[in-house]
Amino acid sequence: MQDMITMALAKGRLAEETFRILEKLGIDCSAPRNPGRQLVVENPDARLRFILVKPSDVPTYVDHGVADLGVVGKDTLLEAGRPLYEVLDLGFGACRLCVAGYPSPARSTVSHATFRVATKYPNVARSYWGSQGQTIEIIELHGSVELGPVIGLSDVILDIVESGATLKANGLQVLEEVCPCSARLVCNRVSLKTHRERMQALIHGIEEVLKEAE
Repeated sequence: MQDMITMALAKGRLAEETFRILEKLGIDCSAPRNPGRQLVVENPDARLRFILVKPSDVPTYVDHGVADLGVVGKDTLLEAGRPLYEVLDLGFGACRLCVAGYPSPARSTVSHATFRVATKYPNVARSYWGSQGQTIEIIELHGSVELGPVIGLSDVILDIVESGATLKANGLQVLEEVCPCSARLVCNRVSLKTHRERMQALIHGIEEVLKEAE
């Protein structure tokens, strides 16, 4: 179908909140909300196609143009570093990207010659400490990042923080806040030209829903 807009979403909270917004625009999201084993779900009436992918893959699909729009966390967007248009801050999924560790060096079990950072955001870490002229060794982890300082694998961690309860339970605290994060609506640069009218209408509709919710 011509002029079909494709949106890349990750299953979970970001997708559910996106469906909630789209439904307020009168778009039926029952099929993508319950896709079964389908990875591509279409709504012919709304001329929308949804592709359901991993969160970290959303920027890739949008960048390569197989998705016109995507909803992704700012942390994932920073890590991907792809040339996408970040058109709206959707506001949900709010958290902070922070450096965390022991409040006092004396409490740390780490004794490395090189400053070590445990994180699942290696690109963000290189950029952040590089801008300060500091050389770091990155320990890339994808689960229980807080273990880094606790077991002496790293000096600090770079990770998203919501309530901070896990940090507190492990004797750690936020040392520096890198940036606030939330879900962002991103679009492919070419798509914004080739589907200009429909894209702008959809973006404007989402923006109006967000304003009404304020």
